[in-house]
Amino acid sequence: MGMVTEHQVHQLAEKAKGICRDLDNIKNLLYYRQNNLVQQIPNPNGSSYGGPSGIHCSLDGSIYITSENAPCVHILSCSGQTQQLLPCIEWGRESEAFLPEDVTVTRSGMVAVADMLNRAIRVFSHHSRFPKGEWIKIGKVNSPRGIGVDSAGKILVTDYTQGKVHSFALDHAFKILSTHMVSNLCGPRYVSLGPDGGFLVSEECGDVKLFNNQHKMVYSLGSKYGHQFGNPSGVCADIEGNILVADEQHRTVHLFPKSGSPICLVSEGLRKPTGLTCSTSGQLLVADTGDNCIKVFKYRVRPAYSSDAPWVSCDSPNLTPRQRTG
Repeated sequence: MGMVTEHQVHQLAEKAKGICRDLDNIKNLLYYRQNNLVQQIPNPNGSSYGGPSGIHCSLDGSIYITSENAPCVHILSCSGQTQQLLPCIEWGRESEAFLPEDVTVTRSGMVAVADMLNRAIRVFSHHSRFPKGEWIKIGKVNSPRGIGVDSAGKILVTDYTQGKVHSFALDHAFKILSTHMVSNLCGPRYVSLGPDGGFLVSEECGDVKLFNNQHKMVYSLGSKYGHQFGNPSGVCADIEGNILVADEQHRTVHLFPKSGSPICLVSEGLRKPTGLTCSTSGQLLVADTGDNCIKVFKYRVRPAYSSDAPWVSCDSPNLTPRQRTG
């Protein structure tokens, strides 16, 4: 290498990394908006039960909502109009209501919820002896809090007090198959599909961790990005592989890009952000429990695009119709 020393090569490499990082940060600042609130959707349960806590947005733009003490799941259109109400009642000799903690939709189109008080996971089946369908109890977990679906279609459930995430598949008869478990978590709250086929878990008063599709931890956001969380709550990944996290204590939402530093998407106007989801049209939906509503933010400067999940509006005639759930 002549007169060039190994130390000088190392210094040059570090400078090049710094320049690339700065360029990524500039690109991200040009690409993303901050505090661009475009809509507020009132809690369909009103103020009787407490604020919304769980939220899921399907590919067709339908919004699924649970509230703190409400025995039901509301299904809204992308504009916030109620499409359907699923009462959370366990039918039997003594019919009994239950309180869904969080909500998701399975690959087959069934609504699934975490029922912490009864230590149960339930899915709604419209193929039932009851005219309006029924909730099928598919398994027991000590303290199910968050629920999601991974890239293989398996249901993911956080076990809050046990510090675990359970993963399992369901067959056509609602039998649990292919169970896996991730342990040694600290108060896992929400769980969501992550980038590259993995999944994300938020830990109360802790960190947010990314696992791959083999259930091995890839990294924690705190370590990778040097970010200090207060109380991370809702987590999700958008179609470009960016990770978004709501922080209940700091009342913020941050975006963690694949390249570059974290970006604060929402720094004002939130009272108690809990559930979090992204739509395919490039909108961010935050369940603000403290303000008893869903807040919708446009966080991209231009529409999102992915070759695997092309941009579509909720009115697109080319969408596969959502399977009816009751």
